[in-house]
Amino acid sequence: MSDIILEMKSITKEFPGVKALDNVSLKVKEGEIHALCGENGAGKSTLMKVLSGVYPHGTYSGEILFNGSSCAFKTIKDSEQLGIVIIHQELALVPYLSIAENIFLGNEQSRRGIINWHQTTMKTKELLAKVGLKENPDTKVGDIGVGKQQLVEIAKAFSKNVKLLILDEPTASLNERDSENLLQLMLEFKKQGISSIVISHKLNEIEKVADSITILRDGQSIETLSMKDSQVNEDRIIKGMVGRDLTHRYPDRSPNIHQTIFEVKKWNVYHPLHTHRKVIDEVDLHVRSGEIVGIAGLMGAGRTELAMSLFGRCYGKKITGQTFLRGEEVVLDGVDRAIGHGLAYVSEDRKDSGLILMEDIKTNITLASLKQICSRLVVNKNKEVQVAEEYRRKLNIKTPSVHQKAGLLSGGNQQKIVLSKWILSNPDLLILDEPTRGIDVGAKYEIYTIIDELARQGKGILMISSELPELLGMCDRIYCMNEGRITGEVTREEASQEVLMRYMTKRKESDHHAKSAGITAKAR
Repeated sequence: MSDIILEMKSITKEFPGVKALDNVSLKVKEGEIHALCGENGAGKSTLMKVLSGVYPHGTYSGEILFNGSSCAFKTIKDSEQLGIVIIHQELALVPYLSIAENIFLGNEQSRRGIINWHQTTMKTKELLAKVGLKENPDTKVGDIGVGKQQLVEIAKAFSKNVKLLILDEPTASLNERDSENLLQLMLEFKKQGISSIVISHKLNEIEKVADSITILRDGQSIETLSMKDSQVNEDRIIKGMVGRDLTHRYPDRSPNIHQTIFEVKKWNVYHPLHTHRKVIDEVDLHVRSGEIVGIAGLMGAGRTELAMSLFGRCYGKKITGQTFLRGEEVVLDGVDRAIGHGLAYVSEDRKDSGLILMEDIKTNITLASLKQICSRLVVNKNKEVQVAEEYRRKLNIKTPSVHQKAGLLSGGNQQKIVLSKWILSNPDLLILDEPTRGIDVGAKYEIYTIIDELARQGKGILMISSELPELLGMCDRIYCMNEGRITGEVTREEASQEVLMRYMTKRKESDHHAKSAGITAKAR
């Protein structure tokens, strides 16, 4: 019997004006972890949606063989019945339902139309133990962290007797600890004989767990690499993805830093619902013209809460403290006032907070700057198209037309639309929250180049990232946060992953330990 559990032959899938998959083939061995790599828009997620039945048989050409038998999936349920389960990048959980209810949603443990809650709870406990999650089955999904939610999704997959588990960017929203736990869990599944297909832009994680890697580029399968080959490393994978050697991951920075643009003093923010809980505590920071300033911190450190509270106080209650623009105190008590004073905020969740996915590209780009394209409160459609076309060219947004819906583009191109929207508003300070999350290495470099160019123009950049190499490669200075406080301020020359991590895990009262360890950065 063949050891191939899955074979996809000559899969071609077209959308109006775009050939997303062009004669793509893929083989996955039984019990292996098979990675799928490629730039945004290469066709990875489309291929997996074909496999799982999201795109039903008849909407594509080619053949799918599972355990040697030809398959023609019309729905997701068809593929799940054979044990093929996909976990999408955007988790499909209902936050107001319990863990148990989410795991068996659509697959209820019932008899004669009545749910057996005892059986549901017992089975949930068994599944949670399988994925190493120690939570009460009655806990609401909205009350647990993203890392634990990812495990709930995997437990849900196991409730369907999974044989082939597909994970689309499983660690994109996780911190390092949760990412490492998930990778170890995948290796454990492998020991149990479960096959996995993993889509990820984090090549260091791919190297840790994958047995084989299939690379897609421009909708075509380029090659399949074995991780047993000593010649296969990150640089080799990148070359396959982008079609060339990528010698520099970050643009060369020659900062031209001037006076302070933005300053925050004694900034305090309380949780919007639990108003007794302080989430931002006595934060002081400043950003200068032409400077890229990073904010490092583990998940829950308060980085996003800080950014949102500064941008028009769109997060938090009982906010106190002072904000200064070019030395003059300003009150930014609304998003419109923040934009009017020259602030822009690129959210960490572009699909939920950054874009209107059902609207076209031109509408999204001009949304924050309508005054520039309006005459007597009426949008000048010709000017709107001209502006959108200008930014499509400037930022190399890959799309056949600015009339295309934003939701149809790849993650990297969506991020460029968000950046276009805020660059058009001509800000003095651009707050970037996880600007390259879920973006491939080639598109990342393009985003980095855009950020560097904005700094060269004299803008101030405040950049939040969970990827320490990204902060080290891009930033002139880095603030570290823990439990809502600034615990350290590190210059580019002083910064290293070890120094940042030490500050990111340090409480204020332990500052003297860091000093005695010889850290030269300025502790706050």
